Parts: sequence; C-alpha cells; structure tokens
Amino acid sequence: MTEQDLQFMRRAIELAQNGLDSNEGGPFGCIVVKNGEIVGEGNNCVTSTNDPTAHAEVVAIRNACQTLNSFQLEDCVVYTSCEPCPMCLGAIYWARPKQIFFACTREDAANVGFDDDFIYEEIVLPIEQRRIKTNFLLREEGLVVFDSWAKKIDKTEY
Repeated sequence: MTEQDLQFMRRAIELAQNGLDSNEGGPFGCIVVKNGEIVGEGNNCVTSTNDPTAHAEVVAIRNACQTLNSFQLEDCVVYTSCEPCPMCLGAIYWARPKQIFFACTREDAANVGFDDDFIYEEIVLPIEQRRIKTNFLLREEGLVVFDSWAKKIDKTEY
C-alpha cells in the first residue's frame, strides 16, 4: 500500500460522504484509477435516480468506461469505500480491473442497515429454492440467438 493508495481511498470515502450529504443515496463512494490518474468516480445514487443498480461501483465503472472509451478496465484499480455487494463485485469482475481496494467490510455495512448476506445465500441455492420464483421459458427460442452469436464472424469478444 502506498501513500497514493491512501489518497485514492480517501477520495472514494469523500465521494461517499458527498453523496450522503446531498441525499443522492447510500453512504458509498468509488473511484477507478489508471496509471495514477482518476478516470472514473461515483457515489451511490439509488434513491435520487430510482435505479437500484446505481451503486457507487457501477456508477464509477460506467464513468471510467466512458472516459476510456472501452468496456473493460484493463490495468485499472478500483477503490471503493465499502466491500462490494454481489452485484458490484460481478460488475467489477466483468470490467476486469487488476486490483480492488475497499475500506469498510460488508459486516460494517450490515451494521448500518445494508445487509447483502441474503443475496450471497441465494446465489448458492438451487433455482427452485430461491426467494424470487424463477421460471424457464422458451429456452429453444433463446438458444437460436446463442447459436447466432457462436456463428457470428465479426463479433467483439468480451
């Protein structure tokens, strides 16, 4: 850990406080850094945008990808004020940065009302045992599109 890492984490924490102070959403902030430069940042905007996916990490990833004109964050580092929830962790992995730093733990978040444990528990359950009823429908028709993707010559892999 370097002095620069500390400064970047302080910026993520500052964004969390700013979002909280402006009533944009929960107490979470995130930045994305490439080559020592902030290329994306965000704070939680769930309640102000009526978007349950507007977590700080997702906002920062979208911002960074727009800045870099890329759908991946190669050679980037994510600094987030709290351990990412399952959705954000998935988004981070899809973006493929090289490293993640976080300040508070998911247990710290749970202590102030942001408990994601039920999602972690749901993920490992068989589909038929999950809380939200999930059904298969028109699989064969859906597979036609996957077959088209598999045969597509000019696709952009990701």
